[in-house]
Amino acid sequence: MVDLILPSIPFPWHLAPFFPAKFLPLPSALHSCWSKAPSKNEKKKTRVYASWTSTPRPPPPPAMSCGLSSMPPSAPKRRRPEKAAVDAATEELSRIAAAADPRFPIALLAVAAGEGDQGTKIAAATYLKNYTRRNIDWGLSSPELYKEFRDRLAQALLQVESYLLRVLIGVFRQVIEKDFVKENLWPELVPQLKQVIQSSNLITPGQHPEWNTINALTVLQSVVRPFQYFLNPKVVKEPVPPQLEQIASEILVPLQVTFHHIADKVLSSQDGTNLEYEQLLLITCKCMYFTVRSYMPSRVKQILPSFCKDMFRILESLDFNSHPGDGATTRLKIAKRCLIILCTLVTRHRKHADDQMPHIVNSATRISSQSIHLHKLDPLSDRIISLSFDVISRVLETGPGWRLVSPHFSSLLDSAIFPALSLNGKDITEWEDDTDEYMRKNLPSELDEISGWAEDLFTAKKSAINLLGVIALSKGPPVASAASKRKKGDKSKGKGERSSIGELLVIPFLSKFPIPPHGEDASSKAVQNYFGVLMAYGGLQDFLMEKKDLTNTIITNRILPLYSLDPCSPYLISAANWIIGQLVLCLPEAMGTNIYHSLMNALTMEDSDELTCYPVRASASGAIAELIENGYSPPDWLALLQVVMKRISVEDENESALLFQLLGTIIESGQEKVMPHIPEIVSNIANTIMKLLSPAPDPWPQAVERGFSALVSMAQAWESSAPDEKEDIEMRVWQSGQSAIAQTFSQVLQKAWLLTAEQMGLSVCSVLPPLSCVNDGSILLEFIMRSVTSMEETASMKVFELVAVWADIIACWDSWEEMEDQGVFNTIKEAVNFHQNFDSTGFFLKILPSQSENGLQSSVISRVSSFITRAVAAYPSATWRACSCIHTLLHSPNFSQGAEDSRMTIALSFAQAAFSRFKSVSDSPSGIWKPLLLVISSCYICYPDAIEQVLCKDDGNNYAVWASALAQISSSSFNPGLSSESEIKLAVLTLATVIERLLVLCMGGTKVLNDCCVSLMESCIHLKEVQEDGDDDDGAEDLDDDEEEEEDTDEDDEDSEDDDDVREETEEEFLQRYAAAAAGESIEIAEEGDVDDETQDIELGSLDEMDVEQVVLSMMQIHPDLLRAQTFPDGLMERMAETFPDYEQLFRVHRQA
Repeated sequence: MVDLILPSIPFPWHLAPFFPAKFLPLPSALHSCWSKAPSKNEKKKTRVYASWTSTPRPPPPPAMSCGLSSMPPSAPKRRRPEKAAVDAATEELSRIAAAADPRFPIALLAVAAGEGDQGTKIAAATYLKNYTRRNIDWGLSSPELYKEFRDRLAQALLQVESYLLRVLIGVFRQVIEKDFVKENLWPELVPQLKQVIQSSNLITPGQHPEWNTINALTVLQSVVRPFQYFLNPKVVKEPVPPQLEQIASEILVPLQVTFHHIADKVLSSQDGTNLEYEQLLLITCKCMYFTVRSYMPSRVKQILPSFCKDMFRILESLDFNSHPGDGATTRLKIAKRCLIILCTLVTRHRKHADDQMPHIVNSATRISSQSIHLHKLDPLSDRIISLSFDVISRVLETGPGWRLVSPHFSSLLDSAIFPALSLNGKDITEWEDDTDEYMRKNLPSELDEISGWAEDLFTAKKSAINLLGVIALSKGPPVASAASKRKKGDKSKGKGERSSIGELLVIPFLSKFPIPPHGEDASSKAVQNYFGVLMAYGGLQDFLMEKKDLTNTIITNRILPLYSLDPCSPYLISAANWIIGQLVLCLPEAMGTNIYHSLMNALTMEDSDELTCYPVRASASGAIAELIENGYSPPDWLALLQVVMKRISVEDENESALLFQLLGTIIESGQEKVMPHIPEIVSNIANTIMKLLSPAPDPWPQAVERGFSALVSMAQAWESSAPDEKEDIEMRVWQSGQSAIAQTFSQVLQKAWLLTAEQMGLSVCSVLPPLSCVNDGSILLEFIMRSVTSMEETASMKVFELVAVWADIIACWDSWEEMEDQGVFNTIKEAVNFHQNFDSTGFFLKILPSQSENGLQSSVISRVSSFITRAVAAYPSATWRACSCIHTLLHSPNFSQGAEDSRMTIALSFAQAAFSRFKSVSDSPSGIWKPLLLVISSCYICYPDAIEQVLCKDDGNNYAVWASALAQISSSSFNPGLSSESEIKLAVLTLATVIERLLVLCMGGTKVLNDCCVSLMESCIHLKEVQEDGDDDDGAEDLDDDEEEEEDTDEDDEDSEDDDDVREETEEEFLQRYAAAAAGESIEIAEEGDVDDETQDIELGSLDEMDVEQVVLSMMQIHPDLLRAQTFPDGLMERMAETFPDYEQLFRVHRQA
């Protein structure tokens, strides 16, 4: 920003001499892209165009002055998207960008900030944003040109229109993150930004009219934004970063005076036309929030009282009684941000906000009392009332919270919480028009544990439920009962027992509202109030957990009678179902049958002529699932299955989706009681799914996805029920069911994967099935392959065809998510087994046409390898699983002589991917090293010369880096070390090969060679011990674990006795806990992986047959001086001699040396 005070730069004539001829086609390419983009408003244009350009290819370059002369002066006419034209324009821009001219970013910025038409400017800004994102870490250009680009970008941001500001600010954020936050290499930024803000058009009119105050504050917001999180969260008490202290001192403190004056103007205005001033207040509030969310700069402490006072004035100005117009939206956004700041102050900086706590409580309670107007409020106003409840909840969790809030308990309950929970006209309308939205707001399935620190509640009802739960758990004043009176002189006299507010206030308040009489409709006040009572009970789960008798009374007298009303209110029944699901852990076992039958009646409630009962059935389905998951066993499983299957249909996809989910729960919990019915159920579900599958290549509807999930539950349940092989009759029956289920699964996958193109009348290679249910579909395919027993079954179930399409699908998969990918890895291993047993023609290695967009032909093995290669770089558990699959693929015995080139190709890609991932986590040793280094070892054993070339492609020292790391994970001191026999055997074979190679490379006296020799000796001993001893120590370890668990339980019991004396966590303790959690999370990120994955038997193929002892002995005999030249830890050679007495002479030579 060195040139900030220069006049604006006209586009593009002065830049023309800098632009080479290759930039000339840019304007027309940008124009072509933009002219094809459909849009109704500028926001949509930006978003749609950004999605088109978010490709892994380099972005397009800027336009030249010469090229612009041929462009039309006005914005192009909008037309429907023409993908071919857009792709062609993108290719042209990518070609220009590929030249990587250092002036490219400046040229793009010139187009975006110039005088061209709006469409082209947005296109250029969007390309610049994507280009910056991909290249910021590697350097956009030379240091001099980059500094010029940075300064011009900052200047442009002060002057561009709002539609461009939204895009270009994304570029600036990336620059700020790198230059200002991480590297602190922009010292002049804050002083110059301060000057710009002070001289901008709204703060100092007339001085620099070209400097837009809103734009300048948006730049400030981007500068402060990265500091909303701890930069080094593992540090217990991290000091405020100096950059943030400087911003607070030079900009935020002076800006508070401006904020106060602007607030005066806005609050005193009667016509509501001060939109720019309100925008200024909003951005300033966002800047303050980002500043204090984690840190508290010293200068901000000084302005906190005055800033809070202005926030209270803004909150007090809100009027929820009138319908908000368009002009009131910004004011509401300011109020929302103020409440979020108050939540932050109470949560993170209480000692600095203690003086403001009474004002915070008064402001929040005043806003919360406006919940009586919820029926006519828009979502933003609803969110503000939600935040007011959240503020009160947070205050209640602090030391003085009870003293400040308790005087308001009665009024809060009567005038704020209960009106928010009661049924209102908007709820009734949403029930009729949008049942999903009604259930999201009124029957929330994702309510977390009641807590004052709960976040992301978002709706007034959820926040009111949470606050009610917090209040109910609060301890009331001491109450001395007759039974608790003490004799004279007793030290505990007068202390009495402390009852909770739930007992003293909440339950008595709710008891005032009777069950509505028969026939009352939703407009009845009695029904609306009782709906609020039911919602309130749903928030008392934690309170009722310790009140079994009270729970019994509520269920018996206040909930179950609702199901007997004739006619019963669907609104109340749906709420009653929801409560049962919420209170499932509190329900008395003796009442299980009555509750279950009531829910079954609700599950079968039919729609009336005027009203849908879908929310009733949906909430009943969820409650029944909760009951079953928590141990309740229905009296008749078959009857439950019949009810569920009867209601699953193609007419109502939403309801079918819920019932599929319930069905999965029934199958998982019912086990042997539902097992005989699984083949028939599978057939019925399959028929429904195939009717619901659309022929268009669109994402499948939710009902289909839930149906696939239910099929997976049944597949897993059936496989787990396999009888012992000695039970001949039972085994034959089970295998018959297995075959029938596999045939049905095959029909479903054929309809989903093979028939899509045929149904659309397209050629087979022109369309890929939707990437929906990839994990579940993989599990079904795994079941099919495991069930096949003959080539005839392979043909009838079209297994080869399904495998080819499945491999095509996973080759395009890029939505990595841990729970969504595990089935794919298991299926890969099963596919290799299937290949070995049934692929006599080498189908898996044949080049096949692809249904993907690129249409490139490839083999099944290549497609699977593509998925695995990308999985190596995904989340840690995927890395473990992918590495396991790599060993299986490399050592599959069916690679014919003619396919050896394919094997080498995938080995090279595997090694490159594994080493790249290793380099990214190589800063400090971690558990993820082991699978990565062993995969490289597996590839290296197969093709040592080729893999060495891959490792040394970018850096000749990388071979030594890998060898050293392999020695490190193979040593006895590494944790988690090598544990399975196959892991150790692979390490020994690789270390022996590496040592010989290091000797060839004349690295005989290096540390890496010594480390490899030491680890080789230790691994040989470890391998021998594993082979001889097995896992005999497991029982002792389990016993130790049991003892530890008992000790933990004792400690938990002791802790629970002190619950009443829990003190408030101090800021220092919070920071320590935060840092520990961050450190733990960091370790988890680096080492995450299933416990089962960390100790795994990897597939070695023919390598498993090698005599490892002979390999090592042969190497030592060939290089007799090797041992003499190394330095071994004390006692290692003696242990080798004891472990391998036949070769004691070799080790004695080293001891004598």
